[in-house]
Amino acid sequence: MPGQLPPDPATVTRSDPPTVVVVMPAYNASRTLERTYADIPHDIVDRIILVDDVSRDDTVDVARRLGLDVSIHSQNLGYGGNQKTCYDAALVLGADIVVMLHPDYQYDATRIPALIQPIVEGRADLMLGSRFLGDPLAGGMPRWKYVSNRFLTGVENLAFGLRLSEYHTGLRAYSRRLLETIPYRLNSNDFVFDQELIAQVVAAGGFGIGEVAVPTRYFEEASSVGFRRSVVYGLATLRVVLRFLLHRARVRPSRKLTPRGLRRTGSAAATREKP
Repeated sequence: MPGQLPPDPATVTRSDPPTVVVVMPAYNASRTLERTYADIPHDIVDRIILVDDVSRDDTVDVARRLGLDVSIHSQNLGYGGNQKTCYDAALVLGADIVVMLHPDYQYDATRIPALIQPIVEGRADLMLGSRFLGDPLAGGMPRWKYVSNRFLTGVENLAFGLRLSEYHTGLRAYSRRLLETIPYRLNSNDFVFDQELIAQVVAAGGFGIGEVAVPTRYFEEASSVGFRRSVVYGLATLRVVLRFLLHRARVRPSRKLTPRGLRRTGSAAATREKP
């Protein structure tokens, strides 16, 4: 594909399959967790970690009954704080590829093999499951969410120099080298964590970014962020974009956008995988 990063020889030549760990940041997910778990392709996944952010329902009990590796926060740390625990735990377990999956059954876990394949092949380090490669309105996405998602994605594409169809998804996959390079622990504990991480990946350079199509599923039991919270999230996303632009222009360098390890050369490439 045009602009694609060359394969990583270390990944391409390895004969043993990569260790794949699925992490689920959970909060009050008891009604949807079992269905989400059932769709995970267990033949290619080595471990499943659920981090509970002080749920007020039976999420922990359901997770333990399913045999998941369960970590429980002593206090609510927020969506971003939950992910930090998820990635720390996955790296300790030796993950080569980490899949972040919302346990609310909005995202089709059967798409995980297609999601991680470009990482296995060394063509990408970050893969996003995009609802906008299909018809999200037909899947029940509220129109106001559709419009706001389109607007924010357009702004981010302009700022990051990519051509992705969606940035705001709850199904993602990361390579180990990406998580060991990006200082994700400096990010927000709130929902904007995901957008800060993408900005960090683009700022670091040298990481391939791609996407695969996933169906859109909205239903009563699934968690959903309300309009007011979405406005706050949208404004926070625009601040991330502004911080990125100031950092890239060297007007206001950001420690958050500086890689932890050696600086990578090159630019992040956007690739797209069809279902």
